Amino acid sequence: MLEFRILGPLEVARDGEPVALGGPKQRATLAILLLSANRVVPIERLADEIYAGAPPVTAVTQVQRQLSELRKLLGADAIETRAPGYVLRVAADCLDLTRFERLTEEAALTLERGQPRSAVDRFREALDLWRGGPLADLSHEPFAQTAIVRLDELRVAAVEQRLEGELALGRHAHVLAELELLVRDNPLRERLRSLLMLALYRDGRQAEALDAYRRTRETLVEEFGIEPSPSLRELERQILAQDPSIAVAAASPADVERTLLAVSSDDDRLDALLSVTGPLVAQPARSLIAVRLVTDEREVGPAAAALNERRATLGQSLRTAAFTSLEPARDIVRLATSYDVELIVLAAAETAELRSIVQGTPADVAVCSGPPVSWEHGGGIFVPFGGSENDWAALELAAWLASAGQAPLRLVGTAGDPSRGRRDASRLLADASLAVQRVIGVAAEPLIAAPSEDALLQAVEPASVVVAGFPSRWPLETLGDEPLGLVRGARAPVLLVHRGSRPSGLAPPESRTRFSWSLGPG
Repeated sequence: MLEFRILGPLEVARDGEPVALGGPKQRATLAILLLSANRVVPIERLADEIYAGAPPVTAVTQVQRQLSELRKLLGADAIETRAPGYVLRVAADCLDLTRFERLTEEAALTLERGQPRSAVDRFREALDLWRGGPLADLSHEPFAQTAIVRLDELRVAAVEQRLEGELALGRHAHVLAELELLVRDNPLRERLRSLLMLALYRDGRQAEALDAYRRTRETLVEEFGIEPSPSLRELERQILAQDPSIAVAAASPADVERTLLAVSSDDDRLDALLSVTGPLVAQPARSLIAVRLVTDEREVGPAAAALNERRATLGQSLRTAAFTSLEPARDIVRLATSYDVELIVLAAAETAELRSIVQGTPADVAVCSGPPVSWEHGGGIFVPFGGSENDWAALELAAWLASAGQAPLRLVGTAGDPSRGRRDASRLLADASLAVQRVIGVAAEPLIAAPSEDALLQAVEPASVVVAGFPSRWPLETLGDEPLGLVRGARAPVLLVHRGSRPSGLAPPESRTRFSWSLGPG
């Protein structure tokens, strides 16, 4: 598979390995074809652009020689002869510009639908494709000037929309420094200046927001003799009036939905993680990032190709990446921070550094054990529920999975013990069910079982997947060596969830449990 990159220096890769390109003329020929990928480029235009409007008599012959050399590098089928010129065939998403345009279009639509969190994630993914100035190694070539201006405009427009999403999420303080730099580098972009004014105002700096407007007006009047646009003048009026409509908006339900990160160093384990989380990909405002970590750089290409196949199966909402990692825990925390991940999903066999991950990120962390999920099994999602913080995090994930997969959700609680004055857990399960219905719209079926490990295993036996809270007393370092009784005994895959420091979407402000199983051995 050939991949082409123009959002930075011109690059070509075959199955993840770089292809060595020739000199400036060959690179220019390829760049011109890529800028019109899958469209006919007349040979006279190629000659004219390569030789800056002054082609020599032998220009056509020299262009044909460059094309012949490119076919040797890229394959005979890559460049097709089509009158009156040539077509470079580029598969879908194999040109970074095409991926960038698709991702930014998806992000813009998501932002319009009032889902800024998902939009910001997609804009970030699109902008991560940039490795520097477009066609950086050909920036001096006359043919590239118009394209570079257009591509730079696309990048800045995407940055503006990402920042708009960031402001919608209440991150005004976080983006202020970036906005100030962007305004300095793009002094005539009124959209950037309006975003800066809004960020300053929402940060409690009304006078500075108005000063930013004044400086904008001075620049426009001095440079072009024109007043600011009506929208910018209206924003100044709203700031002066402290209009409530420009205050930070309350988060919509979509904004509290989760972005998941599934990470593994093994293909089979990653498949198991994706079998659990895959149903979430089909839901709006859901983002699932699958990452394959490798230790040898030669494995990056094959790993990325395998991930692309999974993406083709699960849909375009799944985002994938593969890279070498010598410090997996640190890289996982970095990814979770960079993409505002709310849930990290790991394989039980790869949890040696679980404590470092849990302590390094505010995200919830789920550990998956057992075989891949068979959703056709139809047993549903079972949640042993005792009301602890980790149990509430597990319930929230289970409810989203039930909603996405149209699977029944069953809450398992303990039976009462009249001799000790203990009532059963039905009231606790009712509270949990009401919370799930209010936030997610899923009804949960309560199940009561005796407070023993054997009774719990019998209760969850029909499950397609079991989602349980991580026992708070369990030492995180020992999970892979001495698994919990639930993990050992359950036939279905088990997800153990450890709640991070983020506010839960379901749990009451103060939740306590009076009922629990002893899930550990002995």
